[in-house]
Amino acid sequence: MGEWVELEAADGFRLAAWQARPAGRPKGGVVVIQEIFGVNAHVREVTEGFAADGWLAVAPALFDRAERGVELGYDAAGMERGIALARGELDMEQTLLDLHAAVCAAGEGGRVGVVGYCFGGLLAWLAACRLDGVACAASYYGGGVADVATLEARCPVIFHFGARDAHIPPEQVEAVRAAQPESQVHVYDADHGFNCDHRASFDAGAAAEARRRTLELFERTLTAAV
Repeated sequence: MGEWVELEAADGFRLAAWQARPAGRPKGGVVVIQEIFGVNAHVREVTEGFAADGWLAVAPALFDRAERGVELGYDAAGMERGIALARGELDMEQTLLDLHAAVCAAGEGGRVGVVGYCFGGLLAWLAACRLDGVACAASYYGGGVADVATLEARCPVIFHFGARDAHIPPEQVEAVRAAQPESQVHVYDADHGFNCDHRASFDAGAAAEARRRTLELFERTLTAAV
C-alpha cells in the first residue's frame, strides 16, 4: 500500500505525493505523472502497481501549486476543471521543479524512469529532455508532444498513442515519429486514455501491451550495470 508524503521543490515549495514501496529492495525508481484529473484513485493504483513490480514509485500532486488535494472524476465537469488547471493555472517551469523533486525522491530506489499519461505524457517527454536524473521515459498519449517534438531527449523514450484518439490525430503521431527516429513510437487500436481502467475508453489489450513495453524499457535501462 502507498502513503501520502511531502516533497520539497528547489524553490522551497512543498507538494504532496503518493509513494509506494516494493516488498523488497527496489530495482530502481519510477515517477508516475498524473492525467489532468489529479492524483486520484486510478493514479494511486498505477503507482502501487509499479511498486508491486519492484520499483519505488512516486506520483507527485502537480496541481498543488494551484489547488491542493485535486481528485477529479472522468465526467465533463472533471475534464473541464482539469483542463483549466493544466492549461491555465500552472506555470510549466514551476511544474518541472515539482516533477524534479519527485525524481529526486524516487532516486532513493536507484536509477529513475518516468511514465506519464495524457497531461503527464507531455510532462514525461519534457522530463526526458530537460530534467537531470531521468534515465528513461514512457509517454502515453501526451497532448502537445508534437508541438515540442524537436526537443532533444537526454535518455531513451517510448511513446504510446491510440489510433482512435481524436485529441491526437495521426499527423501529430507521425510528426513525433519523424522528429524522434531513435525513439520507440507505438500506435494501438485504441482511444485516448486506453490505459485507465476507470474510463470507458479503457482497452485491456492495448494497456497490457503498452505496459509490457514500458516495463521492458525500465528493466533494460534502470537495472543495467553502471
